[in-house]
Amino acid sequence: MLKKITIGVIGSSAGDDGEAALAEEVGARIAERGAILVCGGMGGVMEAACRGARAKGGMTIGILPGSEKGSGNRHLDIVIPTGMGYARNALVVLAADGAIAVGGMFGTLTEIAYCHIYGIPVVGLRTWSLKESRFPAGLSIFTTPAEATQAIFRKIEEEK
Repeated sequence: MLKKITIGVIGSSAGDDGEAALAEEVGARIAERGAILVCGGMGGVMEAACRGARAKGGMTIGILPGSEKGSGNRHLDIVIPTGMGYARNALVVLAADGAIAVGGMFGTLTEIAYCHIYGIPVVGLRTWSLKESRFPAGLSIFTTPAEATQAIFRKIEEEK
């Protein structure tokens, strides 16, 4: 049996409208490719990405920071409460075959770092800029959801 690809969408729970629009399109493109979307399950970028994926018939998983299933966004198919706060960021990354960072603050930065620590491919849209000398693997930043999703699927395929 073939395993479905899982793409993490990482970003702020309080992203701005521009980030939300990018994330919604990223979510839609992930679903169109038949992949599963995994995220931290809250609002902002995470909710927008889930909304986009669900609009295209995709499956969404939310790995929540708290212990209440009802605290996740309304576009989640599978809800995993952890009670771990930001420590759950490692679980979001480890559940993904690749990740797309959209905007974000320090929680997103930790998820980008976990991607590098665990060897999970990651790309960005309007997110942190990491200098090559400090981050050997760097972080490829794209300007459109189409470019970012194409890049992450390509990186995942290259690693197979």
